[in-house]
Amino acid sequence: MVVFLLFFFAAASIRFDAASQHFTVSGWDKNSEFAVYVERSPPGSPPLLGSSEVQGDSLVFRPRFALQPGLGYRAVLKTAAGEIVERFEIPKPAPVSTTYVAQVYPSAAILPENQLKFYVHFSAPMSRGEAPRRIRLLDENGVAVELPFLELDEELWDPEWKRLTLLFDPGRVKRGLMPRQEVGGALVEGRRYSLVIDAAWPDAAGNPLRESFRKDFRVGPADRLPIDPKRWRVKAPKAGTRDPLVADFGEPLDRALLDRLLSVPGVAGSIRVDREETRWQFTPRDSWKPGRYELRIGTALEDLAGNKVGRPFDIDVFERVKRRITSDSVSLPFRVAPASPRR
Repeated sequence: MVVFLLFFFAAASIRFDAASQHFTVSGWDKNSEFAVYVERSPPGSPPLLGSSEVQGDSLVFRPRFALQPGLGYRAVLKTAAGEIVERFEIPKPAPVSTTYVAQVYPSAAILPENQLKFYVHFSAPMSRGEAPRRIRLLDENGVAVELPFLELDEELWDPEWKRLTLLFDPGRVKRGLMPRQEVGGALVEGRRYSLVIDAAWPDAAGNPLRESFRKDFRVGPADRLPIDPKRWRVKAPKAGTRDPLVADFGEPLDRALLDRLLSVPGVAGSIRVDREETRWQFTPRDSWKPGRYELRIGTALEDLAGNKVGRPFDIDVFERVKRRITSDSVSLPFRVAPASPRR
């Protein structure tokens, strides 16, 4: 049992038992008064509620509600000899760090010079408003890149506060814009960088991350070509099986958009994205039936540089865009052939 000796004066003293959370006042008589207050409560606030029991020449006071760690309290004993005041605080328990950075997308080790965004996934809900202080982009010499990311009044979190979307400043990505002309792009082809996330970032419970996170990557050439699904390699499954439909893009695509912009109409199932976001697999809930199907692709789908289906993100004013896709989606047909008869 841990006991804190708070005050001793002549025959009167106050002791607080932290384990059982009760006060013992020795040197007690019927003319004494004892009360406990929250330290920062407004003047005139009432004392803590609780029960009192006289045991010989001592008074035992038990608060009705448990005292809170981190709050200051003031114990006041009034006797015929005067007033004794003692202040104390129950220490906060040591923080328990369990939250960690689960994944950062894109997962590839080589990113285009005009990379548009990162997705930072945490294992548990996080606190908001901390990203500018807790995330740094370092060059190969360990020097922080100045203002690489778009500064927003509100951070871009998913509804669960577990995924943060981190946008590069478009003014330093698109050609012909003043920020890029004045200070250059945030990333330079051929150089190496590290995205570093500070372990001091508190989660939603106020505890720091379990550990810091670092993603090292190299920068390749800029990508200014629109996505062309006709260049994808699509492998159709076999009838009577639950083999996945496989689409190989030949390049990494936006991880979050792949979750909702690719589908097989009329077929329920689950998806899997792997190989550094270059491959998408759709596994049906039930076995495939023979027939014709389609892989539907939302034209808002993006690659790592923000290029969409049939529409580049960065258009030079001197270039002519020969073809634009204006529909919300395009389709790639595929056929599930009947199973071969057994011989």
